[in-house]
Amino acid sequence: MKTIVIGYDGSDAAERALGRAADIAQVFSARLVVVSVSGLATVAAPVSAFEPTAEPVPPAVAGPVAPGGTVPLPEPVSAQEPEELARRQLERARMSLASRKVETEYLVELGDPAERLLEVAEQRDADLIVVGSRERGFLERLLGRSVDEAVVRRAERDVLLVH
Repeated sequence: MKTIVIGYDGSDAAERALGRAADIAQVFSARLVVVSVSGLATVAAPVSAFEPTAEPVPPAVAGPVAPGGTVPLPEPVSAQEPEELARRQLERARMSLASRKVETEYLVELGDPAERLLEVAEQRDADLIVVGSRERGFLERLLGRSVDEAVVRRAERDVLLVH
């Protein structure tokens, strides 16, 4: 075993998975790749008044008009916000692993967590993917699969679920 990829989101389940992955990496002298994935911020594309659109565009801001007849536009959501969140999560992982003697790489990825973990595992030719698993509530089960289920279902390499 040479490379272990772990998905890390700062949750208790992710902390347990990180500890288990570090234990395995130490035993096998494997490299640990800690991946924090954050979803992309959605920013509405500007619509020109001269271009026809398929759907009506709702007003940007509801409420009274500011003096002078102008309406302030909302600030666009920065694409760096999700990336910054992932960086903070990786800093927590770095602190958790500070006392371990494990070669570690930290990656920030944006997009679907399961897809990004699987892609990183493929790129790094990982021998093992480690993800934390937790009990999901009724609503979470009703709305769809979790990241750990999606990774297990789609992975073409070994996956360790840590409870």
